[in-house]
Amino acid sequence: MKFIHLSDLHIGKRLNEFSFLPDQEYILAQITEIVKNEQADAVLIAGDVYDKSVPSAEAVALFDRFLSGITAVCNDIFIISGNHDSPERIAFGSHIMEKSGVHLSPVYSGSIAKTMLDDGKTKVNVYMLPFVKPANVRRFFPDNSIESYTDAIGTAIDNMEINVNEINLLVTHQFVTGASVCDSEEHSVGGTDNVNGEVFSCFDYVALGHIHSPQNVGSERIRYSGTPLKYSFSEAKHNKSVTVIDIQSKDEITVSSIPLTPLRDLREIRGKYDDIMLKSNYEGTNREDYVHVILTDEDDIPDAMARLRVVYPNVMKITYDNMRTRNSQQIDADSDISSKSPFQLFGEFYKKQNGTDLNDEQEKYIEKLIESIWEGRK
Repeated sequence: MKFIHLSDLHIGKRLNEFSFLPDQEYILAQITEIVKNEQADAVLIAGDVYDKSVPSAEAVALFDRFLSGITAVCNDIFIISGNHDSPERIAFGSHIMEKSGVHLSPVYSGSIAKTMLDDGKTKVNVYMLPFVKPANVRRFFPDNSIESYTDAIGTAIDNMEINVNEINLLVTHQFVTGASVCDSEEHSVGGTDNVNGEVFSCFDYVALGHIHSPQNVGSERIRYSGTPLKYSFSEAKHNKSVTVIDIQSKDEITVSSIPLTPLRDLREIRGKYDDIMLKSNYEGTNREDYVHVILTDEDDIPDAMARLRVVYPNVMKITYDNMRTRNSQQIDADSDISSKSPFQLFGEFYKKQNGTDLNDEQEKYIEKLIESIWEGRK
């Protein structure tokens, strides 16, 4: 039996005021083709379907089209809510959708029913545990000591009545200890939202959502599929993919991945402005990519965003990496300030800010400027 594991679609995502909806439509169509070509029996979507708990009409319409596409080529789709989703909105219409093979996780109520899939050769039990906090679980088990996320997930799993002699698969959305994170993910300071991976020992595969980089956590059978697209520049070096789980028996489970190719990549370009704008440096690249430009010029480039967008229309962000930005010296008051001229004070201030002295042209300009200011005050 073959499963396709996805997570963190974040449909409706915007970054630096750019909408990702066209890119998401493109990548979801690509995923639909993968599901078809792999002849997958089921698709697992491990939370954060939407980027906001109240998604836009356009985001909901795109997910509707995606579901229509994959239900045409796959028998069963399992969808849980993540920390970005509204559990109630994800669960809406679940009884009607169930008839079409679309299984939506209900709002957590203390009990989780399994769905058994049987292709005539293999039987697999699928459990869906949406994103929960300790308070969500404590409400239904007031007599249990539930202080941490590990306690909460452990209690929820203990009450699933799992037969460990059968093949059991869990779809959930949590931060498992040991996972590598990036700037685009929400996680608590100090790791208070960590879940110890040992609580999943009764499952043969755990389809995780929440972390954006595809990775195994301790075992290839506890895995984050990662996002289908890059959603921050901290993900610029990620290789996005979908995960394929091929289950022949309890002891024969193969995990692999299929790479995804975006409509537009999200990448960083670094160098001096004149070099970046050279045709030889951008020829053969996709100039439509979403770009963070890191300029190494010592002087700021006037109207840099507009000028860069002539060549790179989707520049999202510009930063500088030069002596000025790397200089972290604190500027303190000088006890001998009264004995120094305005020109000397400005020169010292400039050097502390920029890490270099004024050049001859700048000195002449500042001298004239100071003279004109003082003339005007007489």
